[in-house]
Amino acid sequence: AARIIQNMDPTADPCQDFYQYACGGWLNRHVIPETSSRYSIFDILRDELEIILKGVLETSDQGDREAFQKAKILYKSCMNESLIEQRDSLPLLEALRMVGDWPVASADWSKTKEPSWSMEENLSIMNSRFNKRVLIDMFVWNDDRDSSRHIIYIDQPSLGMPSRDYYFNGGNYQRVREAYLQFMITIAKMIREDKNVSRDDSFVQEEMAKVMELETEIAN
Repeated sequence: AARIIQNMDPTADPCQDFYQYACGGWLNRHVIPETSSRYSIFDILRDELEIILKGVLETSDQGDREAFQKAKILYKSCMNESLIEQRDSLPLLEALRMVGDWPVASADWSKTKEPSWSMEENLSIMNSRFNKRVLIDMFVWNDDRDSSRHIIYIDQPSLGMPSRDYYFNGGNYQRVREAYLQFMITIAKMIREDKNVSRDDSFVQEEMAKVMELETEIAN
């Protein structure tokens, strides 16, 4: 109750400006950070929680249960920036190798990889190893008709961009769409360079344009 009152502006007339009356205190005491598009009590609570979690994850893991140890190992691996820089793109190249490589970042994928490449097998690897749903979203969850059991759900996946609006609308959506395509092109060029594949910018642009076209069709 005290927090609600603190976030109000009792000097404002609710019949004239109810928003100022209800939220004026909050507006006077908070500024949206430059790194955020919004700022609410939930954002503040999340920031406070992250500080607490940081303290917990940086404590010694002696005597911790296995789940806590795994969380601390994951946190330490993310914070080890020197090793991340040293490994460079190797983890990404290894992930690509596990799913049959990437045609746009290969010199002869259609000859060396495609004959033995299986969509079903690689979709399952993407799901089980990398928690990435492509083309089909498949997961196990409570049965809506019988909550005592779990069933397999099959659904449409999420898109590469936040919503289908980004694929069709103009204005800022179009600028994001153009940047998204350029990002894909840049990543493909980077991987080709790291794999010592000869430079072919026109081929990369054509292939990434096809990817964009496919994503657009899925969004539609």
